[in-house]
Amino acid sequence: MRDIATRYKENPLLSPKDLNASDESMIIECLLNPGVFKFKGKTWLLVRVAERTLQKEDVLSVPIYNEDGKVKILNFDPKDSKLDASDSRVINYDGVDYLTTISHLRLLCSDDGINFYENDEYPSLFGEGEYESYGIEDCRVSQIEDTYYLTYTMVSSNGVGVGLRITKDWKKFEKKGMIFSPHNKDCAIFEEKIDDKYYALHRPSSPELGGNYIWLAESFDGVHWGNHKCIAKTRKGKFDSKRLGAGAAPIKTDKGWLEIYHGATEKHRYCLGAILLDLEDPSIVIARSEEPIMEPQEAFELTGFFGEVIFTNGHLVKGDQIQMYYGAADEFVGLATFSIKQILKTLGQ
Repeated sequence: MRDIATRYKENPLLSPKDLNASDESMIIECLLNPGVFKFKGKTWLLVRVAERTLQKEDVLSVPIYNEDGKVKILNFDPKDSKLDASDSRVINYDGVDYLTTISHLRLLCSDDGINFYENDEYPSLFGEGEYESYGIEDCRVSQIEDTYYLTYTMVSSNGVGVGLRITKDWKKFEKKGMIFSPHNKDCAIFEEKIDDKYYALHRPSSPELGGNYIWLAESFDGVHWGNHKCIAKTRKGKFDSKRLGAGAAPIKTDKGWLEIYHGATEKHRYCLGAILLDLEDPSIVIARSEEPIMEPQEAFELTGFFGEVIFTNGHLVKGDQIQMYYGAADEFVGLATFSIKQILKTLGQ
């Protein structure tokens, strides 16, 4: 059985035109997969907003964040021999790469889980400091008791790593810095300790030996991680043949920890699958999707900033139902629901 998602009929929920740019010198290029959580009785999204600079004639401009999280514009002469602007996503000047867009995380809330709006009491999150100078991306939100753990991608000229910020009120944040060094991303912390230890899924990458696989790590404090184990690899000829990575925090079921993950092919087509992990030892994989449980099929999933992409790192669970918010075509945010029982059935459970 392929694609068991029930999509909201009025998708997409959010498009770039629905939000204002963070700075007068910027324009929103796309919205991407949000982190999701409940707070004060409302549904909240932490949407990745990718922006680019407004370009002026005879100047090539790219944005970065300074130490205080403010946009700084770098201007280059297009005729400068040190400049390589052949890639629309990344330029290189004198041996240093710069992104043409940078991302921040925008907080939106909703009373019904469908209509979202910004609340001025809860500001956006921006990259700060050397290791976030090219932005912060793809945040997962895990709640353990009354504390929210935000794991997100830190981007800079030094590489791509996993950052951690902790909050209880979404106004004050305790910054823990980089908890997984480059190249690493797709980190989701379990929302319950096992044998008094934190667990997290993450995705280190190897361009030569190895690949883009899902790993499991343990921690006694949620900050320092070890005992890393590779638990899921790419599979030739399947929907996850080139890379895979965790979505949101795993869901605890009576059959095991259920993780919805993304998988991509060599042609960069992104679908969703599921992995079931042992409750007591989540390094043990009980079952894994042979086919995707959700794949690009709607117009806004097939065509956009980068088409044929479905990517999620946020959901809410209500009984048997997973209410999943996802990025589509690297431009829009959509809503779909799943039955946990139905997903487990596809896994033979």
